[in-house]
Amino acid sequence: MAVIVALGAFLMTLAGGWTAQRVTDRRHLVLGLAGGLMLGVVGLDLLPEALEAAGTEVFGVPAALLLFVAGFLATHVVERLLAVRQAAHGAQDGIGGGAEGGTGRGGRAPQVGLTAAAAMVGHSLMDGVALGAAFQVGGGMGVAVALAVITHDFADGFNTYTLASLYGNDRRKATAMLVADALAPVVGAASTLLFTLPEEPLGAYLGFFGGALLYLAAAEILPEAHHEHPALSTLLCTTGGVGVIWLVVGIAE
Repeated sequence: MAVIVALGAFLMTLAGGWTAQRVTDRRHLVLGLAGGLMLGVVGLDLLPEALEAAGTEVFGVPAALLLFVAGFLATHVVERLLAVRQAAHGAQDGIGGGAEGGTGRGGRAPQVGLTAAAAMVGHSLMDGVALGAAFQVGGGMGVAVALAVITHDFADGFNTYTLASLYGNDRRKATAMLVADALAPVVGAASTLLFTLPEEPLGAYLGFFGGALLYLAAAEILPEAHHEHPALSTLLCTTGGVGVIWLVVGIAE
């Protein structure tokens, strides 16, 4: 049953990515919505789950929050290191023959976008594991988790394609990451036929991933959304994205 439900998540993920592809003429609205969806997922879904699952404290601070901060900082450091490396490479190419180097849109390193999209794939894989584990507990729990997974996988597909393309990756690479993200919950659900992921490692992962996602939303996607089109409609899309995730979480509970 979990695998069958995960096929629904597969279709919803592809639908989210397809939507992100088709509204390129309203790119600022897409980015504003993506930022709101990511903010909602982090604050209303990932972080509460991480705190509940990884409840141990380290020097008076919940381990999930420490990993949340670590995820934020690690993403910032990796992005800066890649950007500096790509800029230096581009400068050397420019001296040698005037090539533009390997940076993406606005000087961003495409590897950052692929890494962020890969993190979304990892999150979707854990969604599938959670889905399978919920059906192991009982049918009622499985239905509740299935509703949450299927509805917010639309946002996952939307964000995966947006993250990959935002950093200058071509459509082929962004689509490949989208397909991987769509397949991930099916693989995750199927894996629970063989094993069950312990609660604390799952909470640690969710905390770290939440920090990484918050950095990308706050430092990259939302500033980009308002860079060329600082409009009220973009703000409304961001607020609406948070509201959608709140609705999804509320229905699931």
